[in-house]
Amino acid sequence: MAGGNMMNRVLTYLVNELLVNGLANSPAFQRFAVRTSKRIEDVSTMAVKKRQELAEQMKDLSKNFEHPKHEISCSVPLCI
Repeated sequence: MAGGNMMNRVLTYLVNELLVNGLANSPAFQRFAVRTSKRIEDVSTMAVKKRQELAEQMKDLSKNFEHPKHEISCSVPLCI
């Protein structure tokens, strides 16, 4: 059993080395990696902006709930 485990480790190491070296030297994979990285950065930036916008909206919404009588009395047309 120990020989099988050792053989598996050697095979895994060789396959890993071939894949890593092959991808590291591939211009197509490098372009893919750069484009993917750029898109992830863009999505992260958009997420931060949206989070800030939502926080601002929640802040405004909470201000409206702090004074509900004023909002209701002003918006109901039958109130004098």
